[in-house]
Amino acid sequence: MDRPRFRAYFLHPRFWPLWLGLGLLWLTVQLPFRVLLVVGRLIGAMMYRFATDRRVIAARNLQLCFPHVSKAERKRLLKANFASTGIAFFEMAMSWWWSRERLARLAHIEGIEHLKQAHASGQGVILMALHFTTLEIGAALLGQQHTIDGMYREHKNPLFDFVQRRGRERHNLDSLAVEREDVRGMLKLLRAGRGIWYAPDQDYGAKQSIFVPLFGIQAATVTATSKFAKLGRALVVPFTQERLADGSGYRLVVHAPLADFPGESDEADCLRINQWVEHAVAACPEQYLWAHRRFKSRPPGEPKLYPKRG
Repeated sequence: MDRPRFRAYFLHPRFWPLWLGLGLLWLTVQLPFRVLLVVGRLIGAMMYRFATDRRVIAARNLQLCFPHVSKAERKRLLKANFASTGIAFFEMAMSWWWSRERLARLAHIEGIEHLKQAHASGQGVILMALHFTTLEIGAALLGQQHTIDGMYREHKNPLFDFVQRRGRERHNLDSLAVEREDVRGMLKLLRAGRGIWYAPDQDYGAKQSIFVPLFGIQAATVTATSKFAKLGRALVVPFTQERLADGSGYRLVVHAPLADFPGESDEADCLRINQWVEHAVAACPEQYLWAHRRFKSRPPGEPKLYPKRG
């Protein structure tokens, strides 16, 4: 895709409220990092109180995935998760607008050699990530160290789309945005030895998926990871990120490539991916995106797992 360009159309009065909101957000993220953490937690507490539908979905997911955990502990996790979501609002803005030097001071990266080795050998990489609340800043921090292309879905608001893409792509001018539906373009990049960020941990519907267990529940799991790896002749390299509790920044881990992947069948590959998802989420459950209805698609005959939205 072409680089985002400013258009005079963005000055139309219909965009003035968004410009005002973006300006206030830009001013706010000039505050010290530890202050932003505190303010983000306060926003998360307000979201916990008023975002009823999202709170119900997140609570249900925690109940489904951690049935052995006490109600009190799940409630603590739920509140911590909303606090993390509030902080993520500022992390998004930090990744768009902080200077490269200021942002880089927060990065604690491990395993970058796996990407460098693949690049040196001309091997394409599917950087298999997850939808943690720290997704935006994790991608930005890694992008400062190594070129990673991203799967991209155009935002409905053209001004927000411009600001978002410009903010994301500034960390590495060699990075490319790939339309999520452009499978041919993605495979071409993988065969050319490039790395592409890809997250297979959401429910994209039963038509694109098969049902395999996730936290003991049959979950619609996309088979695309295996297909992309096979057709793109690419390694699958897991990637995780975590906001450190001491306020010193973020721990990013590029894990070793999955061995013998793809395997014998789509079912075996999807199960292997979901087992990795379980391990990564269980290590940092309060920072995962629990507000997504991960189990909305059900196998034939199974009842819905979420209440109707209010």
